[in-house]
Amino acid sequence: MDINGLANPAVECVNPNIPVSIQASTGYTIGAGLKQVPSYAAAVSGFGQVQELSSSDLKQMDGLNIQGVMRKLYLRNPFNAVIRPNNQGGDLITIAGQIWLNVKVLEQWWNFTTAVIVLQEQPS
Repeated sequence: MDINGLANPAVECVNPNIPVSIQASTGYTIGAGLKQVPSYAAAVSGFGQVQELSSSDLKQMDGLNIQGVMRKLYLRNPFNAVIRPNNQGGDLITIAGQIWLNVKVLEQWWNFTTAVIVLQEQPS
């Protein structure tokens, strides 16, 4: 049963889905000074639901020492935070010109993912 598909139309009445662009992490390359430089796949566009973190979400984030502007993102696609065996970092998400980093996947199902994203860059 697609619970997210059933709930999303009701949520959209209050908080509409917005266009997002996702660049999946592909690991890293070695740059100048032998520094690791993250690399990403070509961007894929879609729609997502951005919400504030709940108190239970904040409890899951406690102890990770992550600071900054955090939001919860619901997507109808799978995407990842850190996968150390594959040398992959977090995926990048662009929302309204702002770049966000996926730092933690809260839920991942066959048809949607819920993740915590942290603001990285704002348009100048």
